Amino acid sequence: MKKQSKSLALASKVIFAAFEILKENGGELNGREVLSQVEQRVDLDDWAKARFEKSGYIRWQSVLHFYSIDCVKAGFLIKKKGTWYLTKEGEEAMKLGPEGLLSAAQKAYRQWKKEKEAQEPDEDSPDKEQEATIDEMEQIAVEGLKSFIKSKNPYQFQDLAAALLRGMGYYTPFVAPSGKDGGVDIIAYRDPLGTVSPRIKVQIKHRDQPVSAPEIRQLMGLLQKDGDVGIFISSGGFTSDSKTTARSSHVHVELIDLSRFIELWQEFYHKLSDEDKSHLPLLPIYFYSPTG
Repeated sequence: MKKQSKSLALASKVIFAAFEILKENGGELNGREVLSQVEQRVDLDDWAKARFEKSGYIRWQSVLHFYSIDCVKAGFLIKKKGTWYLTKEGEEAMKLGPEGLLSAAQKAYRQWKKEKEAQEPDEDSPDKEQEATIDEMEQIAVEGLKSFIKSKNPYQFQDLAAALLRGMGYYTPFVAPSGKDGGVDIIAYRDPLGTVSPRIKVQIKHRDQPVSAPEIRQLMGLLQKDGDVGIFISSGGFTSDSKTTARSSHVHVELIDLSRFIELWQEFYHKLSDEDKSHLPLLPIYFYSPTG
């Protein structure tokens, strides 16, 4: 194989390390955590760690974001709301080694771009550098939202969850006060009196530790009536066993982790009242997108 340039050699190392980290973590991980672990795993010289004067971005991080676009177009990687997912195709591509994986991703990107331009000849060609920059900025934005939410105390997070449910069109006649709540933190209805299904019982955990399977079963035990639905909102995520427990349950239990919570907050933000928006105010910023 032809000797790689300095930038490509760096890209091969950091991309492959990112794939290894994702694989070791069950195929998905917060993007910021991926970058943190890459920095610990890869031997980065001063050139790689240098900061660009204009953008302020660190070279190796920008390289990783830039070439991750190739991996996304190749179907090796999925990025969604700050979380990175390694696909089966990506795991298979790891067998090619660092240089081979990047080469395959670049080839797939060129093919994707060629097909895109053939289908839409009058449209501007996608700018990969722009995509990578937007990707970095989106990740920074999501991390800012996560940090803000994590700074809230459990009852403030509970109020945030109730506000989201109202934005989604539910009534929230019960939001638990401080103290014992019998396992139910919020009750939500489709109508003011709860005569229409579903009738939702919400349990919330605001902590760093993921929710366990026994905690999921505890919520399942509270769904006694026809039309009862459970929602478990956890800022610390869920263990693999808890996800399996929810999927195999005879009653419907929906799991919402922090990434999905933010995604829903962004989706329904325009439907929130001004008072509810104040719990987590957002400022939309628009970029020119040649990909439409």
